[in-house]
Amino acid sequence: MSIVDVSKRYLITGAAGFIGYHLSRRLLEAGASVIGFDNMNDYYDVSLKEERLRLLKDVSSKVGNGNFTFVKGNLQDKSVVDQVFGKYHPDIVVNLAAQAGVRYSIDHPESYIESNIIGFYNILEACRHSYDNGASGVEHLLFASSSSVYGGNTKVPFSTEDKVDEPVSLYAATKKSNELMAHSYSKLYGIPSTGLRFFTVYGPLGRPDMALFKFTNKILKGEPIQIYNNGDMKRDFTYVDDIVTGIMNMLPCPPADNGKGARYKVYNIGNNHPEPLMNMVSFLEEALGMEAQKEFLPMQAGDVYQTYADVSELERDFGFKPDTSLRDGINSFVRWYKEYYKLT
Repeated sequence: MSIVDVSKRYLITGAAGFIGYHLSRRLLEAGASVIGFDNMNDYYDVSLKEERLRLLKDVSSKVGNGNFTFVKGNLQDKSVVDQVFGKYHPDIVVNLAAQAGVRYSIDHPESYIESNIIGFYNILEACRHSYDNGASGVEHLLFASSSSVYGGNTKVPFSTEDKVDEPVSLYAATKKSNELMAHSYSKLYGIPSTGLRFFTVYGPLGRPDMALFKFTNKILKGEPIQIYNNGDMKRDFTYVDDIVTGIMNMLPCPPADNGKGARYKVYNIGNNHPEPLMNMVSFLEEALGMEAQKEFLPMQAGDVYQTYADVSELERDFGFKPDTSLRDGINSFVRWYKEYYKLT
């Protein structure tokens, strides 16, 4: 893992979110100053977001630096974003705030336009103007994209060189839009930008709308779990600690010119090992010591059959490749779940 430059100020949007929490925690534990930004929306249980914030404040206090500042606000509110940049002058920005969820985007498209498009535009504009009046400005912008941009691609593993202009959900379309927007701002205004295509992230303090969390909840309640495409699906499940390690390696390494006049690069961060969905179910049953009641359903709109990350560029440029096994990761998640919900 790279050494954190504690002289830098890190702005993490979505800091009360799943990945944002784990990244902020890792930075705080290293002694860095973190400005966390989140709107604390109720897309899922707000108490879990509040717990993440509590833990971040606790870590900051224990480390002894008190270097965690939290700002509650919406990315789509340009004045608030500008105020944060004007007050804290972040050196490195990691934009993880977004409206998540493939299926949710089918019925709530406006949330994705507001947060993922307008919100990201406001981040880009704030980064652009951080260079005004001779200021040093943002040294590196990293932003969350998604494996969803690969849509229905059948060539595997998915490479960042693959064509990704046929999204099968609005969520995926907004993430591809983020990549295009960041590239244009990098070329026009010189903002060093790195896109992060995450592949099915899971782990402790995860998102309740994700399959692993939902399945655990239902199995423990004795309720049937819904398994789409009759269980014939594969996912490149990536443990959250591996995701964070990948980001930490990238933070001090803004991309060089890509040969097209832009300091811009996109990386896959995945486990490079797609697992059948039924393997995940089996490992979860094993960890819980309970058998799931299963309800098999057809493929859902917006879903894809398989995700599979080519991480050769990540390994080449940073000497890192995610390697936490699905069984080990699920065991860690279940231990956290039982402790958090006081089931042990």
